[in-house]
Amino acid sequence: MKYAKKGLVYLLFAIPVITQLYPLLWLFLYSLKTNEEILSGSFFSLPKHFQWANYKEAYENGHYVRYLSNSVLVTAVTMIFVILLASMVAYAVSRFRWRYGNVVMLVFLMGMMIPMQATLLPLMLIFKNLKTGSFHVLDSPLSLILPYIAFQLPIAIFILSGFMRSIPGEIEESAFVDGASIYRIFRSIILPVSAPPMMTVCILTFINIWNEYIMAATFISSEKWKTLPFGVYSFVSQYSVNYGDIGAFLIMGALPVIIIYFILSERITKGMVAGAVKG
Repeated sequence: MKYAKKGLVYLLFAIPVITQLYPLLWLFLYSLKTNEEILSGSFFSLPKHFQWANYKEAYENGHYVRYLSNSVLVTAVTMIFVILLASMVAYAVSRFRWRYGNVVMLVFLMGMMIPMQATLLPLMLIFKNLKTGSFHVLDSPLSLILPYIAFQLPIAIFILSGFMRSIPGEIEESAFVDGASIYRIFRSIILPVSAPPMMTVCILTFINIWNEYIMAATFISSEKWKTLPFGVYSFVSQYSVNYGDIGAFLIMGALPVIIIYFILSERITKGMVAGAVKG
């Protein structure tokens, strides 16, 4: 009976593992096939000959380095500002007692209910009119960074404020007695203690921004600033599509996310449950 229960538990855990890993395995095999094999309908079969050249063509013809650099730039700047702004807002609404604290928190949380697609046209008109001399916000990394920050702030504030509410007030009281200012307490006490949820915010922001396409396709038109998802269209022409190269490019684009997630997955779990009891 004991072994039967253990086997049932393993089976229940194996089902989600298989359903999550199988699409990645299928995409990897897909990237190693020729167009003839893919179009023949043999979706679940092994390649007859592993087409490793697909990865070389995806790297060269998909402008992988340029698009990767742009994605890293946009994602890194977004993460830095999200952490900076969200931590300050979360500290203000969770640790201070002021009349409009709950209202401010509610306004930020309402941002999670706004669909990204509903903001495309208004943002397009705003960015089109925002320019300084020869610099135009539209068709620049700034046209992606600004809305990305706005859409990632609500969930970041929600996570960080939940954790900060669980920090004992005696820590701040002792610091006040020692003569520390609010800014010193925030910089030297609150930020270091909030490292786990901050790591969670960083990873969630990275995952959400890395493969975002709708805003990138709307606000970016020049080849210079296109991000990684645009590389797929390098293998689509008027009369043909290189499906194997597309699969290889998708694997190369997803690889950084997979590596970072597996390395830091434990930190994500710790950050998500941090402060859950009191927050």
